[in-house]
Formats: sequence, structure tokens, C-alpha cells
Amino acid sequence: MKITVVGTGYVGLVSGVCFSEFGFNVTCVDNNEQKIKNLQNKQLPIYEEGLEKLLIKNMQAGRLSFTSDLAESVKEADIVFIAVGTPAKNDGSADLSYVYAAVDQLASTINRDAVLVIKSTVPVGTTRAVKNHLHEKGVDISVAFNPEFLREGAAVDDFMSPDRVILGVENKKAKDMLRAVYRPLYAFNTPIVFTGLETAELSKYASNAFLAVKIGFINEIADLCEVCGADVKEVAIAMGLDKRIGDKFLQAGPGYGGSCFPKDTLALSFFAKKFGANMTIVDKTVESNNFRRKKMIKKIFDACDNNIKGKKISIFGVTFKANTDDMRESPSIEIVNALINAGADISIYDPSFSEQAKTIFKSANWSNDVYDNCNNADAIVIITDWPEFRAVNLSEIRKRVKYPLIIDLRNLYKVSEVEAHGFKYCSVGRAYKK
Repeated sequence: MKITVVGTGYVGLVSGVCFSEFGFNVTCVDNNEQKIKNLQNKQLPIYEEGLEKLLIKNMQAGRLSFTSDLAESVKEADIVFIAVGTPAKNDGSADLSYVYAAVDQLASTINRDAVLVIKSTVPVGTTRAVKNHLHEKGVDISVAFNPEFLREGAAVDDFMSPDRVILGVENKKAKDMLRAVYRPLYAFNTPIVFTGLETAELSKYASNAFLAVKIGFINEIADLCEVCGADVKEVAIAMGLDKRIGDKFLQAGPGYGGSCFPKDTLALSFFAKKFGANMTIVDKTVESNNFRRKKMIKKIFDACDNNIKGKKISIFGVTFKANTDDMRESPSIEIVNALINAGADISIYDPSFSEQAKTIFKSANWSNDVYDNCNNADAIVIITDWPEFRAVNLSEIRKRVKYPLIIDLRNLYKVSEVEAHGFKYCSVGRAYKK
């Protein structure tokens, strides 16, 4: 089977590489010629654990290739996945221009026996609209929708061992083709759910919105914990032990970011209104998340006695989450820029060495080592929960800082542990003694 994947962002690149690992012949397409040249030279545009190894392996095996020629790549393809971006517009709606641009480019040359699968996150009704759009061009092929549920930083594992695969189809041909594509997962008893186009489209938005709600909820519980004397970490454990709730996405912190939750919650709210439905809970979650970053900024200022100017502040992690170099909608952008604007001397260490971040925080100093980053610091602010931060030597850090203050927005440590090393410790959802 020959597969073409259009788009080499997180979703497209991971999907293409993993499909080739399944044993299929895969061609990944992108209109960014420099990106394609880099991929042909085995240079990845993203930081994703395990991806480089699989890419090299399957390129060497001859199953994986990259091109910028979309029209040529779909001529003999049995199945074509569209995995281009659908960023949020200013009004919150999803920008579908990249989807339709790809559809228009492949329309004249696509194999008429192929199945076209939308993998990009799109509002309900889009896949059917694409099918009608192609019909108007005289192209009648099977169209399906296959949402992705990949977590950045764990995308390869999520693709190879997913919780479920959702497949929106309308005919037997599309169903049989997609069943064959995902056949390797049957060996792991992965639930493969076939449903209608609209149901599959909405399942993606509903899933992301629900997880965003969980994050917003535990963050508001954290606020309550700080004023009533409870510990949000222990509250989250107690909640998570209830199987109806579960412990995932109950970690209090600076709010969600990344490429999915911010845009998908906005898009869900926008297109729901077009159907005459209100997403009140989702709207409040978006509002709460936007305000969350301002609360974290205030927490830092308060811990520093509202005296930021001229102080050296050591930042631990700026990517929106650990194990990725992605800065899209990262809470750190608003937080660090607020400190810079207040006159702080910012020093950053992030294990990804994100080039995106260096472009955003041009006036900051950058360290290659977590300990050097602490030298003469007046305060340490932990924004991203990289695993290596959990194992730092607090005694060594204590020797290097000018003033022993840790402001932990991810609750990486026990209060007693940090205070035992002579630090003042300000975390989230737990009482703080100045």
C-alpha cells in the first residue's frame, strides 16, 4: 500500500514516519522546500523523542521519502492523509485555507481509486464540505476523517500504542482501506472505532475541550487551596483515585498552552454558536486559562516583594510542556516577558534549547547547564516540568544563588524537602510562608 501524507508538522511527520514503521511505503509532502531538503538529509524540524531514529531507519529501508511535489505524490497513492495546520483566526474560528489549498492542488492528479482522509483538526461538517468541493471539480472519491490524539513529547508512543483510533467513514471502501492501514494495531487490542464523519470530527474537539476543562478546574481548586490551607497535590491524588475522574490532567500549574488546546477550545465555541449551541463551560475555561498566566505573574511579583527591577531571575524551562521544543501558546511567553518588562535580568535554561524560544526572548541570557543558570540568582522560577528538574541537586543550587527563593509553578518538589535546603519555597495550591 502506498500512502501520501500532506503536511510535515507534528501530526503529519509523526504519522508518516510511523506509517512507514508499520511497513507501508510513505511519501510525506510539504510546500516548504527548505524543510523538505532538511528532511531528505535526515534533519528534523521538531524535537520529538524517538522520531529521528525511526525516520532514519525507514528512509534507509526505502519505505519513507519526502517531496514538495504534491501533484506527483498522489498519482499512485492508495490513501492520502491531509495533515496541514488549522490555526485559529482572530475571531477564534479555524483557518481552513491550508486544507482547501492542499485539496485544490491534489484534485487534478489524485488516484480516483484512492481514499482521501482529513487528519487535520477541522470543525464539524468540514470533511463533508471537502467531499462536495471535490465533486464540484468533477472528482468523486471516498473521503474520510481520522482525528489525531498525539501528545507532543510522546507523539511516537501515542501513535504506536494509542488509547483508541477514531475513523469517520461513509462507505465500505473507506472502512476497508483504513482498517488495513491500522491493522498492525489490532495485535495490541487497540480499540478501532468506526463512526460517521460528523461524529469523528466532534470527538476530537470534545476530547481536547474536556481535558482543558480538567486543567482549568484543578487550577481553580489550587487557588482555593492557597487560601484555605489545603494542598492541591493531595487533593488531586484523592480525586484521581476515583476511576470516574482519573488522575490525568489534574496537575495544577500555569495553565495549558501548545498547538491544540488553545485553538481547539476557541474553534469549538465558535462553530457551536453557528449551530445555535453554547459551550458555556468551554468559554469559561478559556477565560480562566487566559487569566491564569496573570495570576502566575502576580505570584512571582509577590514572592519577590514586588521588587523585580535589576534582579537576576533564573528561569527553568520555557517550552509549553516538557519533551518538546514547541513554544506555541506557552505560558512562559506572557510570564517571562512581564518580568523582562519589569526590568528583571533573565537567564533561561531549557533542555530543548528551543530556537523558537531564543527568537521570542531575544534580550534574555541563555545557559547550557541548569546549575550555571542559577549563579547569583535572586530567584528561581520553574515554568516547565522537565524531568531533569525533578532530580536537581538542591544543595548545589543553594551554593550558587544569591538569594534562596524558588517559585515553582509546577509543584515539582515537596515543601519540606526544599525548605530543608534553606530555600523559601513558593509553589501552586499550597501555603507559602515568606
